[in-house]
Amino acid sequence: MQRQLTLDLGTPPPATFANFFAASNHELVTRLRELEGPLSAGPVADTFYIWGEPGSGRSHLLHALVHENDRARYLSPQSALNAFGFNLRVTLYAVDDCDRLSAAQQIALFNLFNEVRAMPAAALVATGNDAPMALDVREDLRTRLGWGLVFHLQPLSDEAKPAVLRHAARERGIVLADDVPDFLLTRFRRDMSSLMALLDDLDRFSLEKKRAVTTNLIHKMLQTPILPFTAETQDPNQALAEDETVSSTCWAIRST
Repeated sequence: MQRQLTLDLGTPPPATFANFFAASNHELVTRLRELEGPLSAGPVADTFYIWGEPGSGRSHLLHALVHENDRARYLSPQSALNAFGFNLRVTLYAVDDCDRLSAAQQIALFNLFNEVRAMPAAALVATGNDAPMALDVREDLRTRLGWGLVFHLQPLSDEAKPAVLRHAARERGIVLADDVPDFLLTRFRRDMSSLMALLDDLDRFSLEKKRAVTTNLIHKMLQTPILPFTAETQDPNQALAEDETVSSTCWAIRST
């Protein structure tokens, strides 16, 4: 007789600068980490725009900014329209996925941008899929996003990802078999947001089974591929071109 086992996604460690692997993005990370000091002292370079491919870590950096600054506000396409209003108590606005904002949100962000520019001790950091001039947003907002400092966030190389997965596993208290990182990289989507979501589910499943995470355990949890391709059948770059959002809903696992 079979039972349906639903694994709730566990709470991963918060996104911080400490657990972001800068790779070739050291200048950007350094500037963002040091932003809070100038904000409290006076005028700063008040707008930043960060662009990069899905899974490159844009959202992680924004959440790290908000995590380490108690006067910061995170905004995204899921935010209420009134959240885009300027507030004197907020010194840092972190705006994710600008190219996915609704028409009304884009207007609100344009107004917020102008308010921030007029306030010497406030800053706005925005992200998107493309460089400012290639963004599919209203023209006046596109121009504003290109006014400040613009950074292209370089993704981690595949060679660096096994070390990142091992570090993330240690941070979560997961015991990974030596061959698991390479197994994940050759079977599933290789962007880090997908890999981290899978790692969190493996964490819960390994606790349920009271076993270390091995390839055998992964096969047990994943009776069929959970992501759109395997390395043998599809180019990973095609999967990366799909929507960045990785489902964080529970995996339904059948066990005896």
